[in-house]
Amino acid sequence: MSESAGLQFVSPYAFEAMQKVDVVRLAALSDPELRLLLPCLVRMALCAPADQSHTWAQDKKLILRLLSGVEAVNSIVALLSVDFHALEQDARKEQQLRHKPGGSNGESILVSQLQHGLTLEFEHSDPLRRLRLALSELLAIMNKVSDSNGEFFLKSSELFKSPVYLEEVADVLCILQAELPSLLPMIVVAEALLHVRNGEWFLCLLVANVPDSFNEVCRGLIKNGERQDEESVGGRRRTEALRQLCQMNPSQALNIRAMVVEECHLPGLGVALTLDHTKTDTTDDAVSPLVSFVSGLLLGTNAKVRTWFGMFIRNGQQRKRESSSVLWQMRRQLLLELVAILPRSRSTHVPNDSDGDTEQAMSGYSGLREEYVVKASALLRLYCALMGIAGLRPTDEEAEQLLQLMTSRPPATPAGVRFVSLSFCKLLAFPTLVSTPEQEQLMVMWLSWMIKEEEYFESAAGVSASFGEMLLLVAMYFHSNQLSAIIELVCSTLGMKIAIKPSSLSKMKTIFTQEIFTEQVVTAHAVRVPVTSNLSANITGFLPIHCIYQLLRSRAFTKYKVSIKDWIFKQLCETSTPLHTQLLPLIDVYINSVLTPASKASPEATNQPITEQEILNVFQGLSGGDSSRVRSRYSITTQLLVLYYILSYEEALLVNTKSLALMQKKPKSYSAALMDQIPIKYLIRQAQGLQQELGGLHSALLRLLATNYPHLCMVEDWICEEEITGTLPLLRRMLLTSSARKYSQQQLQEAFQMVPSSSAQLMRILEHLTLLSASDLIPYAEVLVSNISLLLNEGVSRRILQTVNKLWMVLNTVMPRRLWVMTVNALQPSVELVRQQKYTQNDLMIDPLIVLRCDQRIYRCPPLMDITLHMLNGYLLASKAYLNSHLKETSDFDRQTQTISNLGLSGQPDTPEVTREELKNALLAAQDSAAVQILLEICLPTSEERGPASGAGGLLKSIQHPAAKQEEPGGGLPEGGSADKQGGLLSNLREVQCLICCLLHQMFIADPNIAKLVHF
Repeated sequence: MSESAGLQFVSPYAFEAMQKVDVVRLAALSDPELRLLLPCLVRMALCAPADQSHTWAQDKKLILRLLSGVEAVNSIVALLSVDFHALEQDARKEQQLRHKPGGSNGESILVSQLQHGLTLEFEHSDPLRRLRLALSELLAIMNKVSDSNGEFFLKSSELFKSPVYLEEVADVLCILQAELPSLLPMIVVAEALLHVRNGEWFLCLLVANVPDSFNEVCRGLIKNGERQDEESVGGRRRTEALRQLCQMNPSQALNIRAMVVEECHLPGLGVALTLDHTKTDTTDDAVSPLVSFVSGLLLGTNAKVRTWFGMFIRNGQQRKRESSSVLWQMRRQLLLELVAILPRSRSTHVPNDSDGDTEQAMSGYSGLREEYVVKASALLRLYCALMGIAGLRPTDEEAEQLLQLMTSRPPATPAGVRFVSLSFCKLLAFPTLVSTPEQEQLMVMWLSWMIKEEEYFESAAGVSASFGEMLLLVAMYFHSNQLSAIIELVCSTLGMKIAIKPSSLSKMKTIFTQEIFTEQVVTAHAVRVPVTSNLSANITGFLPIHCIYQLLRSRAFTKYKVSIKDWIFKQLCETSTPLHTQLLPLIDVYINSVLTPASKASPEATNQPITEQEILNVFQGLSGGDSSRVRSRYSITTQLLVLYYILSYEEALLVNTKSLALMQKKPKSYSAALMDQIPIKYLIRQAQGLQQELGGLHSALLRLLATNYPHLCMVEDWICEEEITGTLPLLRRMLLTSSARKYSQQQLQEAFQMVPSSSAQLMRILEHLTLLSASDLIPYAEVLVSNISLLLNEGVSRRILQTVNKLWMVLNTVMPRRLWVMTVNALQPSVELVRQQKYTQNDLMIDPLIVLRCDQRIYRCPPLMDITLHMLNGYLLASKAYLNSHLKETSDFDRQTQTISNLGLSGQPDTPEVTREELKNALLAAQDSAAVQILLEICLPTSEERGPASGAGGLLKSIQHPAAKQEEPGGGLPEGGSADKQGGLLSNLREVQCLICCLLHQMFIADPNIAKLVHF
């Protein structure tokens, strides 16, 4: 609306004075500025005030003094002397007349037939007629606006376009609106003024004289506005009017801009207000308001706002380039900001290699000042959003300057690393920015500089995730033709979803794979990249681990015979919580590369596994005894990851047995001795308390444990753990005194030696040990178990036995396998002159029945029998898992060997596989059956217990079994105790029978065939 260009608008200073009714500031205004505010000031001076204070009385005197010298005041006073009630009645009658069909062409009630033009009539009229003329014209426009159904029109009214009478007409409008607010609502009048010449000027004066209506008017105009204001004349006039209002009240400009975004109307106004604000807020090193605003719209989470503003950009490009267009003003401002931060020496001329001063010339390409780096990154992201989301097509000038900025060289700071990463991703996202050979050479030189300076940037900037890893990762993706992964990487780094066609990356792929990064260079470089210190999920960005993972997947290390084992192990040792999400996939793909050759043609092309000694070093200090007090230098995260590696490795070895047998390749399995030294259950308990920080590692470990170590996942153990780690034990440990921790293993040993003659000291020490946590109890395990056989002597109190049982169950939660072996060896029958055999974990898994070859006194000692049955159940499960894995591990290799040896022979039945499986099942059935038979025999009473004096016949009294006859009288068993002799139900025999029958019941439920087999 350029017709208002020569008119004087209300200044921000004057508007603020009106808002605050600051009489002193009003008095300082010039006569032309004061003239615009006279309607409000005159009404203020003449009308009775609501404020009766002395201060306002003084201010009112100042206003009257201010108005006394202004001639135009008299005409405004005359306007206020009119009977507005009668005027409103006539106006309402005219409104009713206009709403009738054909009423708009009839006579006006407010104004009789005009003899002259509207302007002359206004000049010659008295105040009342002037009010009637203006009101009639305004009502006609308002009526036409309501009937237009949103279609814009421009009313050619003499009254509003004559420059001579503009001030008088403005006075009349202000008085009418102030005196007839119900007839002339502010928002409706504001809408009507958009349809006349000089409408924005009238609107600003009207709002300036009623300053409280500013927000109401602006919100109304925005709510009724167009979604795309640059598309129509009405939209542009509305935008210009609101822009003038905000120039009059700049403190509210950003609030009005927020209304624009909230309503998704008038995008041009939002940009225009930002441009106006940018001119007043000139901070060189900060991100400009324009960049922040447009970035917020396009990169925010509100998809509706993003689509709305993107449409504004697309539609604006379809029109011819106009200097008055808000879109082109925005683009020009962004280009100016971009050029302002470019190094002054930049140009697209690339020196030839023949030039003697190539290095010196190349140094001219650096120089992005440190204070501009953040601003440059923000500009890059904004242009990415404009081009990728809003569809902006850059001009040649914009593309040229963008390339200059992207290939500039920032200082070695974290912000500099971020800038280089963004520039690199923008090159990948928009390769069309590089169009000429000179620009392509410039890009190649810049990429070469990135490779050369990456290590320096990482060390100088002090960041773990540098752009070097991203370069490596992109190179690997190009080599493996994973273009979709590159697109995902680019979008992730830029922080926005951009539609990138894979075909557009062909030029960049050629440059990467042939000129910069060959696959061999990538592999050799990756293994030299330092591991990330204290790797955790808190470290974001693209790290060396991502590169190594991709290279392992593509089998590049085995292809070029580069050892990656040391790098993997170092990275596993440099981890902390929360667990990085890439660690588990890295371990899985590494195990696959160790076991499975890259191709059948070269079965030896595999990576090396982690050595047993390296694994032992990780777990040093966790094996119990005095050494458990030594703090391991490896974190719990490292130990859990290495445990996951071993268990996954062993499982993968079994899964791939068949395919490995076909290739005549048998990778080495980790020894049983190594597995025995790893405190698996202790580590699982630690992982249970860190589930939130370990992500999916805890559940993955439980899955592997249930498959390969079922004896460590018994239901009874989990229930027991709940009792040990619950609230009550925690409260008991809180009562633990400092003196309770002073008992040593030597004192415990001495207390055992005094049993049964003196049991008080042992009982005291055992009671204190029950207050210790499971991990604190580990050092006492060896003493406790090695002396457990002493408790079988007569005279040992039941309380001591029950306390030892309880402590054993606590230790079972952290060191079950080692505890079971120690216990089995400690409970062997003590036969003089015969050397006791020391069993190993492997012995017990092969023959679980060794557990029952113990001192027979245990058969009538319920607390120790409970421990024995627990171990028996565990070893039966362990034996099943052991035989299954052993069968699977050897059968495929044996069958393959047999197949090779039988080549050329016919009539050889393929039966060994079936036979081995049947033998394994028969062996397991025999073990279970033997265990059940032995346990049933233990339940039978001895000859002494069957004496006539005994009333406790036991649960199986009616069963006649030949084994009972073979029992030796006395047989080393206790005499049955007083309860047995008294014939009560609470006998040791009865309690043992209950324990055994409980276990048998569980076994029969787990496998009903056992019951049939035993019965048979």
